[in-house]
Amino acid sequence: MKQVAADGGSRRRTPLQEIFWTRTSLLLTVLVVVAGLSLWLAGLMDPGTGKNLVTSLGTGTLISAIVGFGTTLITASASQRALVTPVIEESRRALEDLSAEYRALNKEFFPTDVFEATTDPDPAFNRGLMADLNATRQYFFRGFSGRHAAARLLLSRTERELRAIIADPRDANSISGRARYLLRREAGDVDYEQIQTRLDEEIRIGLVGLFLARGHCAQVDITVIADPPLDRLELFDDSVWLSLYSDVRGATKLYPRSLRFSEGSFLYNMERAEFLRVSQSRTGRHFRITSATTRPDFLALFEKITGSPLSEEQFRELEGKFHAFRTEFSEVAELGS
Repeated sequence: MKQVAADGGSRRRTPLQEIFWTRTSLLLTVLVVVAGLSLWLAGLMDPGTGKNLVTSLGTGTLISAIVGFGTTLITASASQRALVTPVIEESRRALEDLSAEYRALNKEFFPTDVFEATTDPDPAFNRGLMADLNATRQYFFRGFSGRHAAARLLLSRTERELRAIIADPRDANSISGRARYLLRREAGDVDYEQIQTRLDEEIRIGLVGLFLARGHCAQVDITVIADPPLDRLELFDDSVWLSLYSDVRGATKLYPRSLRFSEGSFLYNMERAEFLRVSQSRTGRHFRITSATTRPDFLALFEKITGSPLSEEQFRELEGKFHAFRTEFSEVAELGS
């Protein structure tokens, strides 16, 4: 595109150049030559009628050449303004429209930010996600457990509505599918049952964390599903963040490749519609925690979700583990406390 523009610019002529590349230029040249020859001959002739005629011819021809030159210059400038300038302006508008369309396509189909898989947390990723969280009214979270959502809520300074889709602890496939994924990433001596036990505890810790974060939310709506997708989804009013645990290119890294798409993009609209479909499904298991939910209420709710009762002692133990996770998460992600 730049090469074409450069070529077009080099070929564009000024009004003065146009004069010498038209038929009018030939006539002007003839007039100047005739005027010059006439005046030269008049200078060689003796005074008399003949000299006067030749002098008049040369003078008249020279005046005609000067007038013609000026007229041609004015006409060339007017022609350029009337013909060339509108074409240039139309081309500029077409390029601006094309650029606007290209930017719109970028916004619709391409992420605004890409964070590659790393072995250490990326502070820029966490700062950007927390900035979107602090500016949103709704926070949609889909992941294996709600630990990260609860930790982020306790670090935020504003109140919002949280909707979370997490794994169903009562469904064996929810944990076994995740366990198989982690088993492929762990060392060879790691026991499958140990991973299952750890994942089951993560779900329990996440539930306690969501209860503890209820004061930072207008309400917490929880939907439990069997075998949720590996990729973590965090959706806000103006953006959606995807942590691609399913990306095989980052399988050897602890922190997966992550993408951010803006509101209005194709992926944002698709993920939001799918999230609302699942969270509002009549066949799903849905639960709600509000700021008015007491500890006894939560203990009863916990048993409904997990199928196992939770004693006060067990609650305090899970609470301590969640706070330990939140502290570690805040330090590693450089989010403060």
